[in-house]
Amino acid sequence: MKISSAAVAIVAIVASSLSSSTYGFVPASSVSSFASATRNDILSPRASSPSRPPSKRATTITRMSAGSFNVGIVGATGAVGKEIVGVLEKRSFPVGNLRIFGSERSAGRVVDTKFGKVTVELFSESSARECDVVFLAVDGDFSLKHAEAICDGADGAVVIDNSSAFRYKEGIPLVVPEINSDTTKGKKLIANPNCTTAIGLMAIWPLHKLFGLKKMVMSTYQAASGAGQPGMDELMEGTRSVLSGEREVAENKIFAHPLPFNVIPHIDKFQENGYTKEEMKVTWETRKICGLPDDFPVSCTAVRIPTSRAHSESIVAIFDKPVDVALARKALEESPGVKLVDDVSNLKYPMPLTATGQYDVEVGRLRKNIAFDNALEFFVVGDQLLRGAALNAVVVAEKMVENGALKAKAAAV
Repeated sequence: MKISSAAVAIVAIVASSLSSSTYGFVPASSVSSFASATRNDILSPRASSPSRPPSKRATTITRMSAGSFNVGIVGATGAVGKEIVGVLEKRSFPVGNLRIFGSERSAGRVVDTKFGKVTVELFSESSARECDVVFLAVDGDFSLKHAEAICDGADGAVVIDNSSAFRYKEGIPLVVPEINSDTTKGKKLIANPNCTTAIGLMAIWPLHKLFGLKKMVMSTYQAASGAGQPGMDELMEGTRSVLSGEREVAENKIFAHPLPFNVIPHIDKFQENGYTKEEMKVTWETRKICGLPDDFPVSCTAVRIPTSRAHSESIVAIFDKPVDVALARKALEESPGVKLVDDVSNLKYPMPLTATGQYDVEVGRLRKNIAFDNALEFFVVGDQLLRGAALNAVVVAEKMVENGALKAKAAAV
């Protein structure tokens, strides 16, 4: 395969930027003060952390007023776990004491946070139950084994689980807090949605309230970091091997096909209906979070692309009522957690480059769809480790403080 010298120069710059431990992002210290903690030493680590600070708009937060909380994190040096610490450090959630739980290998290590030096504790259900709230940033198997035991009974902790273990279980809320935080009232185990769903629904929800969603078709363009640290490594090493002339086509072990200089329309396992599980997650979770019927029509095609971080989505939304682009723009501009980036005359639109590290989901390219009646088409980009995971989890906790579902045990009688 021949590559022009200009192309080699351009991509070589990208490849070299990926060579740091944070793979081209701003060092983790900008997100969490304990970025120096060794990766892969807490239960179920994922990709590396971080990037840019959140926008000013995103950090305007209502101050909490219910005292301080004993907060636990399981999986705190994985991608999502690091981001949870970073979000807690930047927002106003009242952390009185931060506890980090890990494996035998990591127990005893000391990590620096803005809440002070924290010694990693060996995980046990009894220790986790001493917390007021526990964020699980581990895999589904771990959550299935331990989550319900941690939150069981009046003296158990509130558990906010980032895995897929409980998303579809009846009676367990699946929450995007700007949409359905009221479902957390009286609950102690909360499921965080799939990152793709959470990002898309931030844009869909205000439009649904305005025009009444009838159908939705989504195509996603998902970054390599969605496959964790191994996925990032494979993209980086594969890109280098092709640019150096070592290989014409990169090797692949994590992805179904080589990802460098390619896109792959395949994420997760194929189902009997021809969709992948990643695609069906969007369907199932949209219905549950938005309170829509079990047969509500939502279709998705999920594609892996060779970018580092932040997932992109092209959405066609068909509504019951006639659509008005001006009203839609206004609704998006006023919606918490959404940033309208839609000035095509000045080449302003959502991109992973600008959405990475941001708390807000970028929405743009908003227009009437010319193929369907009462339809809008738009492009959405969001940082999947923040809005799609860590930020969503912390905002869930904030909303639970506000509605009384989360109380400090010393004050809960």
